[in-house]
Amino acid sequence: MKRRIPAFFLAILLLLSLLPVPVWATAPVRRSTVLFTHDLHSHFLPQPDGQGGESGGYARLKTALDRERKANPDALVLDGGDFSIGSLIQTLYTTQGAELRTMKALGYDAAAVGNHEFDHTGTGFASMLNAVVESGDGGPALLMANYKPAEDNPNRPDIQRAMAAYGVQDCMTLERGGVTYGIFGLMGKDSHACAPASGFVLEDMADSARRCVEHLKEQGAEFIICLSHGGTSEKKKLSEDELLAEKVEGIDLIVSGHTHTTLTEPIAVNNTYIVSAGPYCENLGSITIEWTEGGERTLTDYHLTPIDETLPVDGEITAMVERWKGLVGGTYLARYGLTYDEVLTVAGFDLPTPRSGVQSGNALGELVADSFLWAVNNLEKDAPDVPTVTVTADGVLRAPIASGEITTSMAFDVLSMGVGSDGTSGFPLVGVYLTGKELRAIAEVDASVTPLMPTAQLYVAGMEYSFNTHRMFFNRVTDIRLSRSITTTADVEIVNAEGNSMSPPADTFDWREEIDDDQLYRVVTGMYSAQMLSTVEGKSFGLLSLEPKMADGSPVTDFEACILRDENGSEIKEWYALAAYLQSFGEEELPGRYSLPGGDGRKDVSRSWNPIELVKNPSWITVVTLLVLAVAVIAGAFLLRWLHYARRRRRYGKRKNL
Repeated sequence: MKRRIPAFFLAILLLLSLLPVPVWATAPVRRSTVLFTHDLHSHFLPQPDGQGGESGGYARLKTALDRERKANPDALVLDGGDFSIGSLIQTLYTTQGAELRTMKALGYDAAAVGNHEFDHTGTGFASMLNAVVESGDGGPALLMANYKPAEDNPNRPDIQRAMAAYGVQDCMTLERGGVTYGIFGLMGKDSHACAPASGFVLEDMADSARRCVEHLKEQGAEFIICLSHGGTSEKKKLSEDELLAEKVEGIDLIVSGHTHTTLTEPIAVNNTYIVSAGPYCENLGSITIEWTEGGERTLTDYHLTPIDETLPVDGEITAMVERWKGLVGGTYLARYGLTYDEVLTVAGFDLPTPRSGVQSGNALGELVADSFLWAVNNLEKDAPDVPTVTVTADGVLRAPIASGEITTSMAFDVLSMGVGSDGTSGFPLVGVYLTGKELRAIAEVDASVTPLMPTAQLYVAGMEYSFNTHRMFFNRVTDIRLSRSITTTADVEIVNAEGNSMSPPADTFDWREEIDDDQLYRVVTGMYSAQMLSTVEGKSFGLLSLEPKMADGSPVTDFEACILRDENGSEIKEWYALAAYLQSFGEEELPGRYSLPGGDGRKDVSRSWNPIELVKNPSWITVVTLLVLAVAVIAGAFLLRWLHYARRRRRYGKRKNL
């Protein structure tokens, strides 16, 4: 007899069959889209990309953002820090807060704070926050969980008031599209080291992250994002954000800034995705992750949108940027008698920035060093009549110069870092004194420290040297001498080795002179590079030492006392030395010697394995190393000989016993 199924159960089965997915089989899937940038560095305007096109610019970034938000209306827009310092508009940082006000107009929800936000020190950061508040425009939320004003910072109360007025927080929750996001910001260890004048102290990244994750989950956060100015690296021990993801559970996404990395695919560490879009507004990053409340994360989309000439500009942002340019011209540039887009001279070739870590000459670096020497001879009031060497470093050359017309803003972009004692943008030139022996150490820094710290690669004027990359560390320099080779124009004064003015009949005046180890020589460089001189001993493991001195040989205790000033008593800025030098060429094109990719030969880099070249003129470092190697070889030979005889004795003993 057949059993009949009750009608009640048939009805239940029918209802269940109508469901697309059994409710008991899977948890509901949520979707989160995050649009991101980092290391914008005040790149309000497009820059030549070196291939005939353009890269960056906030008016085009706005177009890209609008397109992404049209496709994903609930997308967040976030930034990983270093949104300031990198173009002439940064000169409005403390008075207008142009960066944050423009980011607000672009639609940013939140941003981390990077080391360059403290280039004007902690008080400059506070002034910027106050300027944004007073404008009434507002800015994106600023998140900074592990970076606080030091207790011994005399300006701490003012800084804290400014941070409170703006609303700087450790972390925040944000509801968008039915999802509650938890977002927090971190400063990295290397970032902190790059902000020596901040007046802030750094707390441990991992400890601060755990605290924020726990707090945000208590506030109901379902998807947690870290805006980190720590960065990633191919060397795992230096990849701060990868290490963070390994140490701290519960972070779904890290937007990673500081190292200027471009990741074409996210880095996945446990259940955390790490993303980077590259610096200078080159790309807009987008990541979409589907996730369940059970913790499963699935990457469904990741792409970088190039911000280039193929994108139309947004009219509102264009007008805003033009307003900033006008303010720069009427304030900062007015004292120099220059305008934003004024043409200084023309170049028939590109001058790229140095390739990081590649030891060679570089035309842009040599142009900058020459401009410093020109400024000593033409801009400095009461310049001392002493042999002078000028130096610049890879790490301060922030932008290339493209062929064609070279404008004021392009010159500024090359040397855009820092602030002077006058409180205005741009590091000033400073003059200190070093012995001839210490000049050799400067060349050795370039030869030996650069492989360990690429930003230490140096470019000089007034001196030339040779080194071999295969020689012993800290004994790589084989030849060094004072020199001068400068192309003249009608208003350029040439000073010889004795400090006497002369007017050479030819376009170029050359001389060379051996360096006296005990004599004091004047060295002119930017404030940042000068302050880094004292770190050479640590970077060289105590084998090299530089002690900046005053003219009387006493140690420098205050670099502000060494600032170069013009006839009006104003600081001579690094960037203005370059701009004025370029302007001195007038309608003439930049000399062809700056077209040589590897420089004009003032720095001669050899990679020869010639034994004579490797050991000639050895220092005590090389001598000791060779002696140690010789002793090791002899000891090894004796050991092998002893082992040989010991083996023979054992064999002889065995045969005798038989």
